[in-house]
Amino acid sequence: MAALKIGVVMDPIEKINVNTDTTFVVMLEAERRGHALYYMQQDDLAIRGGTPEGRYKKVSVARATPHYKITGESAGPLADFDAILMRKDPPFDTKYFYTTHLLSLIDAKKCVVINDPHGLREATEKLYALRFPKLIPPSLVTSDMALLKKFMDEQGGEMIVKPLEGAGGRGVLYLSKKDRNIGAILEMVTAEGTVPVMAQRYLPEIRQGDKRVLVLDGEPIGALLRIPKDNDNRANLHVGGASARGEVTERDREICRALAPDFKKLGLYFVGLDVIGGWLTEINVTSPTCVQEIDAFDGVKLEEKIVDSIEKKAAARSKN
Repeated sequence: MAALKIGVVMDPIEKINVNTDTTFVVMLEAERRGHALYYMQQDDLAIRGGTPEGRYKKVSVARATPHYKITGESAGPLADFDAILMRKDPPFDTKYFYTTHLLSLIDAKKCVVINDPHGLREATEKLYALRFPKLIPPSLVTSDMALLKKFMDEQGGEMIVKPLEGAGGRGVLYLSKKDRNIGAILEMVTAEGTVPVMAQRYLPEIRQGDKRVLVLDGEPIGALLRIPKDNDNRANLHVGGASARGEVTERDREICRALAPDFKKLGLYFVGLDVIGGWLTEINVTSPTCVQEIDAFDGVKLEEKIVDSIEKKAAARSKN
C-alpha cells in the first residue's frame, strides 16, 4: 500500500528501553514498510479554534546506538496524519484526560486514532473491568475503611488493594487480617477515608503467574506469564517479576469473546488483559506492552499484525 504518515504520541523517545518497548518495535515495523513516522509528546499538542494541531518531529528508529534520529521538524493539523498512535504510558491523569479530548476533535474521516480517545476515556483501566462482573474476582471500590475490612473478612481474611491511578504494580498491596498494621495501611491508601481504592479477592494462583493476553481487533494474538518474586506478590515486570512463555487458553478466548463487542464499540483496537487463575483482573488500554517478550518466547513478530491492523484502518478511513 501507499506509504502512510503516522504520528506517535508517547513518552520521551530517548528514555525507552529498545529491548522491551512495544511502541518501539511497532515503529520499527512501520518504518520497515516505508511508512513515515512522526514523534510527539503531550506538550506538543494544541487546539487552535477547534482544530487539533501538533508540533512533531520526523523520526527514524533502529536497533542501534542511538536508537532514533530526528530528521526534521514541522507543525500543523493532526488530521493531516493518516493514523495517530496514542501510546502515552499510564497513569491516566488529568493531563492524559485532556489529551484524549483534544484527540477526539480530529476528523475521523481523515485520520484514525489508535486507541480511540473516546474509548480511552471510558475504559479507565482499574474500573473498566467492573463492567464484566462474571469475569472478574469479587471486587470492591470504596474509600470507606469499614467496608474494606468487611470485604476482607468476606474473602477469608485476605485481599489485594490497588490505587485507581496506579500502573506497573505500583502501590498494589496484599493485606491479611493477621497483620496488625491493617488499620494504618487502610488509612494510608485511602488518605484517611477520602480516596477510593480497589479491593479484590486474593488469588493464590498469582504464584503461578499473572498472564498478560494481548488482544488485537477483539482476538487474542499472544500471551506472556509474569511470575512474582518469592518475596513479592506483584508479578509486573517493572517491579522485578520474571517473564515466562504463556499460552492463550480456551478460557482466555472466552473472556475475549465476551469483551470484543464492547471493544469494537469503544474503538479499543489494541488491548492487554491481565488474567490470574482464569479471572480477569485488569483491562489495559492506554499503551499495552509485552510484544517483544512474546515475540522472543514464541518466535513470532506480533508487531507485523499490529501494523497490518493500522494499515487496514487507515485505508478504511480514507474511503469514507
